[in-house]
Amino acid sequence: MPNKNALAKLLFICPLLLLFTACSLFGASQLVKAPASKQTYTIAQVSAGIDTFDPALAHDPTSISAVRMLFTGLVALDNKLQIRPQIAQSWQQSSDGSTWTFYLKPGLKFSDGTPLSSKDVAYSIDRALQPATQSTVAPVYLSLIKDSDQLLAGRISTLLGDSLQTPNDTTLIIQTSKKAAYFLSMLTYTCSYVVEKKLVTTYGTAFTQHLAEGGETGPFKLAQYIPGQIATFVPNAYYDPQPQLQRVAFTFYHSPNDAYQAYLNGAVDTADVPITNIADAKKRNDFFQVPQLWTNYYTMNYLVKPFDNIHIRQAFALAIDKVAIAKQVWNNTVLPTNHIVPQGMTGYNAKLTGPDGTQNLTGNATLARALLTQGLKEEGYSNVSQLPPITLTYATHVSNFDQEVKMLQQTWQNVLTITVSLQGVDYNTLLDKVTAATNNANGLQFWGLAWVGEYPDPQDWLTLQFDRGAFDNTMNYGQNTSANAAKQQMIQQQLEAADADTQSDRRIQMYQQAEQQLVTDVAWLPMEQVTATFLRTPYIVGIVDNGQSLIPPDDWANIYRVTPPM
Repeated sequence: MPNKNALAKLLFICPLLLLFTACSLFGASQLVKAPASKQTYTIAQVSAGIDTFDPALAHDPTSISAVRMLFTGLVALDNKLQIRPQIAQSWQQSSDGSTWTFYLKPGLKFSDGTPLSSKDVAYSIDRALQPATQSTVAPVYLSLIKDSDQLLAGRISTLLGDSLQTPNDTTLIIQTSKKAAYFLSMLTYTCSYVVEKKLVTTYGTAFTQHLAEGGETGPFKLAQYIPGQIATFVPNAYYDPQPQLQRVAFTFYHSPNDAYQAYLNGAVDTADVPITNIADAKKRNDFFQVPQLWTNYYTMNYLVKPFDNIHIRQAFALAIDKVAIAKQVWNNTVLPTNHIVPQGMTGYNAKLTGPDGTQNLTGNATLARALLTQGLKEEGYSNVSQLPPITLTYATHVSNFDQEVKMLQQTWQNVLTITVSLQGVDYNTLLDKVTAATNNANGLQFWGLAWVGEYPDPQDWLTLQFDRGAFDNTMNYGQNTSANAAKQQMIQQQLEAADADTQSDRRIQMYQQAEQQLVTDVAWLPMEQVTATFLRTPYIVGIVDNGQSLIPPDDWANIYRVTPPM
């Protein structure tokens, strides 16, 4: 799906206690907190605008960013991407793991002052799953809720009083269909955020056009939206803790270059750096590079020869110099990687090795050729000329992928003497072909994609991709007749056991063991972890960067503008 530890430290590494003390950039000058009238923050967005402000419908990055300004849910991610209380102040899980009881914070209110109760939370979740809402995300991220499939199929009319129970105004009980330790992570997605029922009842699907009347549960209210130009947010007076910024604006630009130039001209406070400008931008003190939960990878159909053979898959993987590709193709805006679970989230395994048992990222041509020879022998081929034709399919919507696949094509020719044909298609066509490869021995053979983490739990990167019957298991891991199929199925069972295990350390260990085997099997051929590269003014302080580029709702209370020194 093409939506952390920072590679570059924040420009200012000032102790929080010395809020008004200047950092070394300004010598002995003092940074003074700007007056309330100057507490503004303008963010460049390369987008045509906000597709929707409805939490149940938001699916694109710009809309999700806007929804996070305005709404919240039971739980949230903090700036280290850990689960923390939000509308709920605490919760407990039943001994069988399928009943979650949430206890709400006292005194909660919508932005119009209307009290917020557990019934509002239950209503919002039920609404997101109602077929009439037509959410494309709720059926995925709320799928663990018992009978959600029945509601979506129209067999029942509501989950209220069924798997969503409200014994009193501050208690919500959610029944899940199975024991799942990652349930809280899924609840951080925007489709479970709380909306005000009376606004929806009054205006229906157009309720987001009337947010000036109320309805928000987050730190900000919507003050203005001019499609394609600007969205302006102001503090929600009923949110605690209160934001210090008095105005946050999204301004929209047609291209990364336009947004970047707007930053250089002082029109915005932050903007992404286009890849062609990286070299110059890296010389600036206001440059940041932050690894994102985003991995570019290639994968092979285990039902299509020759990739039903593990040693041939390993040969293709180990022929590649990922470091050279990161430098020559991506201008070092990506991190070469062997990992499926990316750097910057719980479950990242710093000790993980590639298919050769090392952490080398520059390839191993000698071993790659030896593995190819072994694989050819196992398949009854005397040389590479007997291999079936090999075609790599990729999306042409990102120009750098054209460069990458051509470099890979040349690498496989040079190292393995194998000719790989390239097939570039538009992104939607690729997704259709990938989906059609599921359980299909005549489907797509070899393709490139990216996965952008939707919630920071290893389940999102492992079980969701490789488990039996998983929607994204289009490479047919464990659902094939190869010599290693039984071992693959054992890994799938291990992933399912980790999903249900509430003992955190043991759960992570199981995921890491499974990931290592998946990498050894070349279930994915991970290539690079994408980083966010951007400029941000030093006069906005208090932001903690992370792998999802999100600012938690309560963190806005710590973010403010300082006045430039004279």
